[in-house]
Amino acid sequence: MVDVRYTPRLRSHYDGVVRARLTEQFGYVNPMQVPGLDKVVVNMGIGEGVSDRKKVESAAADLTLITGQKAVITKARKSIATFKVREGQAIGCKVTLRKSRMYDFIDRLITIALPRVRDFRGLNPKSFDGRGNYTLGIKEHIIFPEIDYDKAAEIWGMDVVVCTTAKTDDEARALLAAFNFPFRQ
Repeated sequence: MVDVRYTPRLRSHYDGVVRARLTEQFGYVNPMQVPGLDKVVVNMGIGEGVSDRKKVESAAADLTLITGQKAVITKARKSIATFKVREGQAIGCKVTLRKSRMYDFIDRLITIALPRVRDFRGLNPKSFDGRGNYTLGIKEHIIFPEIDYDKAAEIWGMDVVVCTTAKTDDEARALLAAFNFPFRQ
C-alpha cells in the first residue's frame, strides 16, 4: 500500500514561492526566521442565543460545515443583567484550525468566499494587532459554498483571526500579500 500524504495547495505555494520571496525581501539568515501561518480562529457570536439555545446549535452546525472541523460552543464567563446573560449560558461558537485544514480554509476564503461578498473592495490593510496577527470580519456566513442559501434559517456574521509567527505587522502583511490576500490599495 502506498502512503500518499495530502499537501494543501497553499502549503506547497508557501514552501515553493513565499519562503524565498520573504527571505529575499527581509534578508533572513536562518530559514526558521521566515514567518509562517500558525493558526486560524473562526468565531461566531450569537446575540439571539440568550433567548434561544437552538440558534447557537444551528450556528455551530453551520460553522462545522464551513470549516470542516467540529465547532465548540462558547459560554458566558460572567452574568450581565443589562444583556440578560447568565454565567455559563451559550452565546456563540468557535473553531481553531491548524495545519492542512487551516491552509484549506484560507484557500477557500481567498479564492471563493471573499469574491462572493457584495460590494467587496478589498480587505483593510490596517487590521493587524501589532504582533503580526490579522483579523477580518464577515457580515454574512452564507458567502461560503458549503452553506445552502435557501436552507439557511438565519444569517450570522463571523470573525476570522489569522495568527502568524511574524514579529511585526510589516512581515505579516508581506506574508499574507504573498498568499494573495486581497488588501485595499
